[in-house]
Amino acid sequence: MPVTLTGQLVVAISSRALFDFEAENEVFEAGDDRAYMALQQQHLDVPAPPGVAFSLVKKLLAFNAGGTPRVEVVVLSRNDPISGMRVFRSARHYGLPIERGVFTRGASPWRYLKPLSAQLFLSTNEADVRQALAAGVAAARVMPLAARASAAHPDELRIAFDGDAVLFSDEAEQVYQRDGLAAFREHERARASQPLPAGPFKPVLEALHRLQQSPDLRIRTALVTARSAPAHERAIRTLMDWQIEVDEAMFLGGLAKGEFLREFEPDFFFDDQVGHVESAAVHVPAGQVTMGIAAT
Repeated sequence: MPVTLTGQLVVAISSRALFDFEAENEVFEAGDDRAYMALQQQHLDVPAPPGVAFSLVKKLLAFNAGGTPRVEVVVLSRNDPISGMRVFRSARHYGLPIERGVFTRGASPWRYLKPLSAQLFLSTNEADVRQALAAGVAAARVMPLAARASAAHPDELRIAFDGDAVLFSDEAEQVYQRDGLAAFREHERARASQPLPAGPFKPVLEALHRLQQSPDLRIRTALVTARSAPAHERAIRTLMDWQIEVDEAMFLGGLAKGEFLREFEPDFFFDDQVGHVESAAVHVPAGQVTMGIAAT
C-alpha cells in the first residue's frame, strides 16, 4: 500500500520560516546563488539557528509522541538540494522528526502543496503565499525578523488568529472599507445570527479543534480581532455554528494588538493586515495572510 498523509494536519514550511537563514539570504539576494550554495555547503555541519516558526513546528510535531501520526511537517522551499541537506541536518540536530522536503532552487514551490495534501503553508516569500492562498491553501507570509516565541509554555501549543479575512471571509471588511465604521457595525448587527462565510484558515482551526479533543494534547487558541460590540456577536455565533470553540476572544475595537498578544504568548499569530502583523511581530512570531481587501 502506498504511504498516505490522510487524516493528519499537513504543514508545509519554507526553510527560512523554520530556521534563521537571514545571513545566508543576504548572499542569495545579492543575486549570486552559486555563492549562496557554496556558503551553505561550507556550513553543512553547523546547525542553523531556530527561525520564527520553529516553536510552532516543534510543538506540532510533539503531538506525534506515542506513535500516533497526527501532524506531518514538510519543508517546501526555494532552496537548492545542497542547502536542503543543511535543513535536514539542522532539523535532526534539534530533534525535529522531519523526513520530507521539496527543494526547487529558485522556482515557486507552491504547486507541490496539492500532492502533499497540505492544509497550511508558511513562507517568507510573499508571491508563494499569494499563490498558495489562490489555490485554496491557508498560507501566511512569515516575518523573518519577528520576535521568537516565549518559552513560558513548553507543553502547550498556543495559536492566535485574526477574524475577518483569516478565519472568516472578508465580506464584512469590504463593507467597512467601502462605507466606514458605522455602516460596518450596522451591517454586522443586522446579520448577527447569520454565520460569516469561511475564510482561508477555517480548516486550520478545525484541525486544531480535532486535536484538542485528545486529552493528552494541550492547545490554546485565541481570536484577536479589531471588532467590538455589537459586531462581536456575529463572530462568536459563526464559531458556534461551526461547532468550534476558541479558548480566548479579544474584541479590541481598533486597539493595537501587539501588547495583548505579548500577554497571550502565542507560538504564532495570523492576521491579514500588515499594520497588525507589524504590531504583533515586535512581541510574538507573526505572519500575514496576504488575502482580502485589507491585505495590501
